[in-house]
Amino acid sequence: MAIRGNAYDNSVEVFELPSLRRVLTTTLGDPSPGYPYPQEWLDQMKAWSRHNITFGPRPGVLWIATPAGALVEVDLETQQAVEHDVLTRSRLSALAATANGELLVAGSGGELMLLSVLTGPTQTRTTSRDVSRAAAMAFLGATAEIPDDGNDLETHLVLTNGTRTWEAEDLATVTAASATDPTWLQLRAAINKAQVQSE
Repeated sequence: MAIRGNAYDNSVEVFELPSLRRVLTTTLGDPSPGYPYPQEWLDQMKAWSRHNITFGPRPGVLWIATPAGALVEVDLETQQAVEHDVLTRSRLSALAATANGELLVAGSGGELMLLSVLTGPTQTRTTSRDVSRAAAMAFLGATAEIPDDGNDLETHLVLTNGTRTWEAEDLATVTAASATDPTWLQLRAAINKAQVQSE
């Protein structure tokens, strides 16, 4: 599962299913320089589309569309990336995968392209669908819907930073977090630390 974020950085995080173990975290473009933000950095942030990631037909490969008009193919197992030039005169503004595994790419100049990705024999495509279906079924089997009367959402959530799971009592005492931790964990640690220092 890939999540495209935009809280202070153009971030991408990828989690393995059903474990929710984080397998990739990266920033698209330059990381946040801190507040106040320079105009050049703000312009760069705006250049990145918020609809620019998708999985293609091969399992374990994430595709990222860039403002430079290229598609980046990221192999999640090897953590290797290959850049493919797609458009030279406009930025890529949207990316999606079709049910057949082709990539649908939109450019900021009005271009629309349907790209086929070489995956090897048909057996690979079928295996990819089977792997995806099995992962989704395992995830659904390990989770449950929040009941209609579940007014207290917090009691039903499992909080994870991709490495470990956080219980309510853990969050009540955490006072340190790194810049790579999720924003919710950084904020909780800062609030707890401030409370401890004020006592």
